[in-house]
Amino acid sequence: MEGWDPNTKSTLTQIPLLTTKAGPRDGAAWTTRLKEEYKSLIAYTQMNKSNDNDWFRISSSNPEGTRWTGKCWYVYNLLKYEFDLQFDIPVTYPSTAPELELPQLDGKTQKMYRGGKICLTVHFKPLWAKNCPRFGIAHALCLGLAPWLAAEIPILVDSGMIKHKDDATTSTES
Repeated sequence: MEGWDPNTKSTLTQIPLLTTKAGPRDGAAWTTRLKEEYKSLIAYTQMNKSNDNDWFRISSSNPEGTRWTGKCWYVYNLLKYEFDLQFDIPVTYPSTAPELELPQLDGKTQKMYRGGKICLTVHFKPLWAKNCPRFGIAHALCLGLAPWLAAEIPILVDSGMIKHKDDATTSTES
């Protein structure tokens, strides 16, 4: 955590670490891991709300907990930009981090792979590998998606690649 800003350090230390090293194919151990994931996500969400920094909603889309969907948003110039968020838990999880997808932004930035998967290879993947199995979904959102949104959304808005929903409806009505 050397070189990190104090706010990121503080946030990260408040997200519970996970202890069970299990993936979707590990039966009862995966159920235990999934419970830890939920506890960590709940703690992170509550912390964000108490700090007036609520920026995502996700839930498991299937009973196995291997497909997750939701929404994330970023406020820029006092306007809220909202995006669909989805990801699958890899078979090799937690050794492999989930690939977070923002399908609406597919092809709008070079820091994205086909299908709207955000690029996390250079900065986040080594951190994930070093902290396996202690990191989970909440950590991927905090250290992967949040900084990606903060870096990319202002550029995409300023370049006109994405428009605020109110701007889009106004221009179509004209």
